[in-house]
Amino acid sequence: MTQLQDVKTVKVNGVDIAYRFDGPENGPVLMMANSLMANGSMWDWNLPAFTDHFRVLRYDKRGHGQSSVVPGPYSIAQLADDAIGLLDALKIKKAHFMGLSIGGMIGQQLGARYPERILSLSLCNTASEMPPRSLWEDRFQTARTQGLAGLVDGTINRWFTAPFIARAPGDIEKVRQMILATNVDGYIGCGSAVRDMAQSTMLLKIKAPTLVLSGRHDPACTVDQGIVLNRLIDGSRMVIIEDAAHLSNIEQPIAFNKAVSEFLDSVT
Repeated sequence: MTQLQDVKTVKVNGVDIAYRFDGPENGPVLMMANSLMANGSMWDWNLPAFTDHFRVLRYDKRGHGQSSVVPGPYSIAQLADDAIGLLDALKIKKAHFMGLSIGGMIGQQLGARYPERILSLSLCNTASEMPPRSLWEDRFQTARTQGLAGLVDGTINRWFTAPFIARAPGDIEKVRQMILATNVDGYIGCGSAVRDMAQSTMLLKIKAPTLVLSGRHDPACTVDQGIVLNRLIDGSRMVIIEDAAHLSNIEQPIAFNKAVSEFLDSVT
């Protein structure tokens, strides 16, 4: 599966945002935000662990999946405003929020700027700053000249450890197709938001219960970067997922689901 099925769209800040609900209609809302070059199907490995209790809201950020592509560059603040706009459109007053990579960067903005809307934050495989700028310019140039096909192999090798790539070809192929389905302009628009991000001081404003989750072998958003979040977000707790790189939710779904479920159980 490379895209969410049975999605709906709603206009948010001039952009059509694709979303899908799963789980009980009267359950507390758990909003899930995807990584760069991903769509809501990246949570397929995790959904069953949460839909017994939560009304899970998966969505595609602007430029990704089945949401509209509009001219970039975008900013993390803009993407966070889209998330709040989606909650407004769906008449959801408060939600638990789980985001991975750029999804976690969006979560940092939500916790700092919209505290009245956020019941808890699960910030997974993410960071508050992402230097160097030159790295992003190189990737954007590759995307412009070769499309996402020019980035897919390097991305897979960052997102997963070598043993997982070897033992789980079916999972890897699903992720590969998800990456290849990403719009180049949407990728560059959101990638620019990551490139330009500087949010460390913003973390001091976050008061919602927060889980910081890192993959032991994540080269993209390292354990050390997770420790920065943990130290600057008052009262947050940190979990390190062993034998996992960047998409720890796919590489170690049992450990990932357990860590997030235990956290959510403690705050609901």
